[in-house]
Amino acid sequence: MSAPHSGYRLLDIPFGAGPLADEVLLTPAIQEPVACLWRTAPGLVVPRTYAARPEFAAVRADFAARGCPIHVRQSGGGVVPQGPGILNLSLAQVFAGRPLDHAEALYRHLCALISDALAVFGIEARAQPVEGSFCDGRYNLAVPSPDRKIAGTAQVWRRIPGHAPDRHVGLVHALILAQGDPAELTARANALEAALGSSRRYDADRITTLDRLLPPDEHPDFPSALEARLQETLRARSPLPTTAPARPRPEP
Repeated sequence: MSAPHSGYRLLDIPFGAGPLADEVLLTPAIQEPVACLWRTAPGLVVPRTYAARPEFAAVRADFAARGCPIHVRQSGGGVVPQGPGILNLSLAQVFAGRPLDHAEALYRHLCALISDALAVFGIEARAQPVEGSFCDGRYNLAVPSPDRKIAGTAQVWRRIPGHAPDRHVGLVHALILAQGDPAELTARANALEAALGSSRRYDADRITTLDRLLPPDEHPDFPSALEARLQETLRARSPLPTTAPARPRPEP
């Protein structure tokens, strides 16, 4: 008898499913750890805090009329672009206990998984903030010398109906800048901030796309090769333990 599968079950998400497609993982994750790699059409995605602004509805309609729809996601963070050249990776599984006890480990797990896949292509990446990049956070993935963001991450948690109150599904997402023009991606995010009357602006020099880190004659099919490598890693990598490690007792 073959050994039980220990990695993630990969789910297919059609291209037309949209930039909130990974939220469909929340239900199947109740049964087993699941993951998906997906792409979507051009647009912008924002957290719910943006949707609460008085100007948001009018700005959203204007951007949609110009071919740049704005979608509101459940996870936190800031504004991010979607579209050609951007690869999304999402993981979801059940945890016992408080989400706060698992959140950091889940971020580190996702960042390590992507970093391991990138190492095959000779790209060194590490988790860190990159001031000036859009949707900056402690668990960006960045390349050094100089530090530039190549992926951003976010989480969402849901209590499981009909289960113990401490049972939650944790979903973590990475937006990976595989290809594209950093100036154009940043300009889209800046245009939204300006339209909403925000003084926040992002610097295109604080991000880069992965294809720019490779010699032109190497890995001509890089985005597809990266996706294949990530699929292999997901199938082989064990999900996190359901229960968080016990906290040390304070000294008497």
